Amino acid sequence: MSPQLPFNFSDRLATAVKRCGNPVVVGLDPRKDRLPDGLLPTAWGDEVDAIAQAYRSFCYGIIDVVAPLVPAVKPQVAFFEQLGPAGMKVLRQVVRYAQQNELLVILDAKRNDIGSTAEAYADAWLGPEKSAWLGDALTVSPYLGEDSLTPFCQTVNDRGTGIFVLVKTSNPGGGVLQDLVADGKPVYMHVAEMVESLAMSSLGECDFGSVGAVAGATYPEQLAELREAMPHVWFLVPGYGSQGGTAKDVAGAFAPSGLGALVNSSRGIIFAHAREEYREKYGDSQWQKAVELATTEMISSLKSETSAGEL
Repeated sequence: MSPQLPFNFSDRLATAVKRCGNPVVVGLDPRKDRLPDGLLPTAWGDEVDAIAQAYRSFCYGIIDVVAPLVPAVKPQVAFFEQLGPAGMKVLRQVVRYAQQNELLVILDAKRNDIGSTAEAYADAWLGPEKSAWLGDALTVSPYLGEDSLTPFCQTVNDRGTGIFVLVKTSNPGGGVLQDLVADGKPVYMHVAEMVESLAMSSLGECDFGSVGAVAGATYPEQLAELREAMPHVWFLVPGYGSQGGTAKDVAGAFAPSGLGALVNSSRGIIFAHAREEYREKYGDSQWQKAVELATTEMISSLKSETSAGEL
């Protein structure tokens, strides 16, 4: 019999990161025009249904490769939503398949609203056993204020799930709002203080809370600043690889123990077969081998350049 997992999401996350010995999250961002040739149907029939089935095969194939290597995957909901009901049905199947393979699933949907609508979002997206979309965790926008996060935090505590609140995003345009100065400090620092406070209400034995923060690899100085401001917060760090972030850039997101940060790579791993260094040797016919090598290279780089080497 396998050991009982902690109920608190933060502790489950810490357990998974320690088990794998690394903080890598693989983003599942399927795109029709970038799938390996072998997964594309030769006769499309109903095109939307055919694309959805190709997405399922692709994501299952990635999960088969990375499940023994990393603690979590992050489906980008938009690419499944784009296909309507067929895509959303596949999303649910992909989430369940990942969980069956002992991966935590962070749904990247950036949801939020106020009052009963926020409650409905939280109920729909959070909970491997009790929600429609089965998520272990969800990305959430903070820009309707703290009261809009309250329903998500309640669900986090009731269901042993997690959220990652947008604090300092990796995109170049994020600073237009996030870097505005109010009361002597940028908006992202105000959000960080709110997230740290909310994390304390869901603190696990690992000394991190189940309310986390999204903070991009493309802003390494701010990552270190945010780690100081949010010592009890897990960081979900996008922007590694294809967006230009490196292992050195994300070092400031980690606690000295090697915990506290999850580093996401999507395109750089799932479409590794098309990268110059893998294309000639592996290409479409051995795309899963390219996924495996890109994942292990990222793990190695993070362990050598960050405190993840302490895991």
